[in-house]
Amino acid sequence: MEEIEYLGETIYRWQVGASTFLASPTRGARLMNWNLSYPDGSFRDIVHWPQIGKIEELVKARGGNPILFPFSARTYSKGEFQKWVAPSGETLPMPMHGYARQGQFEISRVDQTGFAARLLPDAAAQEGYPFEYDFEVIYRFQEKELSVELRLSNHDTVSIPWSAGHHFYFTIPWLDGTSRGDYELRIPAKHAVRHAPNGSLDPVKGHKKLESIDNPAIVDRIHYQLTSPLVECRCKTDDSKLEIEVGTQATPNPGYALVTWTESDAAPFFCIEPWMGPPNAPENEIGLHEVGPGETQAFSITVRV
Repeated sequence: MEEIEYLGETIYRWQVGASTFLASPTRGARLMNWNLSYPDGSFRDIVHWPQIGKIEELVKARGGNPILFPFSARTYSKGEFQKWVAPSGETLPMPMHGYARQGQFEISRVDQTGFAARLLPDAAAQEGYPFEYDFEVIYRFQEKELSVELRLSNHDTVSIPWSAGHHFYFTIPWLDGTSRGDYELRIPAKHAVRHAPNGSLDPVKGHKKLESIDNPAIVDRIHYQLTSPLVECRCKTDDSKLEIEVGTQATPNPGYALVTWTESDAAPFFCIEPWMGPPNAPENEIGLHEVGPGETQAFSITVRV
């Protein structure tokens, strides 16, 4: 592990065998890039990172792994966008994807194995999510694997709801000379839905567990009630793979979700996003989790190549 300068700030780089990881723990606890080197001098970019001109652009960069907390994507209160109803009955503001991706974090651990960082809620976060808590992001790096744990500790006297997630920008296609049509994605989910303009979830009929990455029907689609924790993207040309393990149980929590999205057909990335639940969890109550007073709850995922 070493500190390096990036656009006037300090970020961290880990070299673990053939893998290199870059991260900015204090800016959104953001994993930026993961790439894998080969003996012939070539490399595979696993987590995409774009070129940006100044450090302030990091928060909105289409790359890395933005952390979504306390809720993923859009929330509504009776059709009103960017609102949610707290357990107290009060309607509160909640921006798209919550407060972590643009939030400041303090480093609680950084060493050769990875890092841990704790959210420092600003005034907006305190207004929209008015609880006493610690939210921590914990990364662990291995040669061909990373794991990340989102941990919420409740220091309040009431239960705290949450439904956090990840927004991984994976480099797909990753093999020279291939296109998205050369990659297939296996998602073992019983249900698929889309997020309607009023915040509800519209069922998708006829979804398949094995889809081509170039199928436009899977863009912005939410899959939940996973029958297995293993989600796999495979390149049919050379059988190379990307595997995501959602949760730590043989059968994942029924609310856990896997979201597929990309910006355009020409984008150098395709997002495969493990979430604790579908969008608008406080209102739809699918994938909404509660942490009791004095308790700690975690959402863990592992990515392998």
